[in-house]
Amino acid sequence: MNKKILAISFLLFILLWNAIFYYSNPLFLINFLDVGQGDSIFIETPTKKQVLIDGGPNEKVIEELNNILPFWDKKIDLIVLTHPEHDHIRGLIEVLKYYRVENILFTGISKDSREYKKWLKDIKSEKARIFIAEKGQVFKIGGAELEILYPFENQSGKTFKNINNSSIVAKLKYREKSFLLTGDINQKVEEKIIKENKEIESNILKIAHHGSKYSSSRDFLKKVKPEIAVIQVGENNYGHPSKIVLDKLNNFNIPVLRNDLEGNIKFFIDGFNLYD
Repeated sequence: MNKKILAISFLLFILLWNAIFYYSNPLFLINFLDVGQGDSIFIETPTKKQVLIDGGPNEKVIEELNNILPFWDKKIDLIVLTHPEHDHIRGLIEVLKYYRVENILFTGISKDSREYKKWLKDIKSEKARIFIAEKGQVFKIGGAELEILYPFENQSGKTFKNINNSSIVAKLKYREKSFLLTGDINQKVEEKIIKENKEIESNILKIAHHGSKYSSSRDFLKKVKPEIAVIQVGENNYGHPSKIVLDKLNNFNIPVLRNDLEGNIKFFIDGFNLYD
């Protein structure tokens, strides 16, 4: 057997070993990706169903996905755009170039921007199943459930003075653990969610709007009762995360994890145990 055949055989062995390890991994993963000043959340179930919620403000999400997924995996089961602001939508436009997407969930609101027009054109070309978000929807993904808590009704075609308040808010549940994912909503929407949803208590809370002082009210934190708070934030000129929010979290004895300090923030569920 010559050296070329040996090299090819060794390469095939490595690829097979990697594939066996990847598909035999029984963990549930949620990864708050470090994409700078923006949101991007990658979810993978033990059956290798994958969800991407928002894509951050640039192409960094592609680099992060390449680090997570094997090179042969170019399919994402569900993409969610919480709202069409630059720091959430730009990376998803890049994702659509490189990955085949089965299902797309967004609000369908009206916004006059080049990026959003590009998004609408690209998702039409993608030929994925498209869902318009509203309260009560439950997406079952490989043993996990993504329940939509807000918006309360179909917002397709509507315009918003504050687009942040059109954000999809969802509760992700896997077995006995849950994650509350809040987009960029402010305290007015938090109040509405408290009134309309009895069960928002969650193990992990994704702090809204990168830790803006206009989000994360005391009443909301009391209702959610998170064990850990995650802030998706990068270098910025907005004062995110606000000292007001950090002080509130400290007063509630809620540990905080931040992308600008920690890099990617990963949580795993092995059986019924949650760890990072």
